[in-house]
Amino acid sequence: MPDLRIGDFSVARIEEMLTPGFAPDFLFPDYDPRILEAHPLLTQPGFRDAASGKLMSSMHAWLVRGRGLTLLVDTGCGNAKKRSAPAFQRFVDLDTPFLERLADAGVAPDDVTHVVNTHLHIDHVGWNTRLESGRWIPAFPRARYVWGAVETAHWLDGGAGLAAQPEATEVLADSVRPIRDAGLVDLVEDGQSIAPGLTMRVAPGHTAGLMALWLESQGETAVFCTDVLHQPMQIYRPDWNSRFCEAPDVARATRAQLLADAAERQAIVLPSHFGAPHGGRILRRAGGYAFAPLAA
Repeated sequence: MPDLRIGDFSVARIEEMLTPGFAPDFLFPDYDPRILEAHPLLTQPGFRDAASGKLMSSMHAWLVRGRGLTLLVDTGCGNAKKRSAPAFQRFVDLDTPFLERLADAGVAPDDVTHVVNTHLHIDHVGWNTRLESGRWIPAFPRARYVWGAVETAHWLDGGAGLAAQPEATEVLADSVRPIRDAGLVDLVEDGQSIAPGLTMRVAPGHTAGLMALWLESQGETAVFCTDVLHQPMQIYRPDWNSRFCEAPDVARATRAQLLADAAERQAIVLPSHFGAPHGGRILRRAGGYAFAPLAA
């Protein structure tokens, strides 16, 4: 995917891995295969692996640069992590060249000024840390790590997150708590700006305190909408939640609002897991929306 220009900012995708992920009837409990006939776009190789029928799943960070900032939106799964949950075995003991790909984009770990974790799930916080001499240390030691205050309370401060998903204990231990222990976290609330043009907005449902990052510059808009949208087919069926959404009704309402806002503002939508080309625009159509992927 080529770099994007959003006003004064550039946006690049830093890939961790791109593979067939979940079968659609596993990821979406309400899945109906007739959606593939109604919307052939969803069968293209970037979105669906024909051999397995699984949906293509990207793990990546978004690199945002401009106005003196070098910012990563989410950090994928990370290397050398131990994961016990059966659904997450593809994330165990990874050894990907993520930092090398970041270097190929011209960014060293010490160059990163901000890391935004939209939420604290396994595949969004992994490269917060790296293993050194048996210890998990911040991968970006000069950065401020930006998390939602509600999300932090949900997982770290007695909220309901761990009660519902105890398998997250090991994720918090190796990828989240070391950052807070190092004093690198800035907690944000709904509507708070990281810097001019970069605003965090609450987008709950998938998790209690998930936040999307809106980028606005010189009349252009992009939204890093994270897991509000897991796959392009949810643009056509926004009532379909993933099985990982904690509050189904809230997630549906959030998705409906994001699609309406993105269409109204002609924003480029940049999710966390779409296959190639990884983002695009939301178009209104009779009875709903359609997806216009970014040009290669």
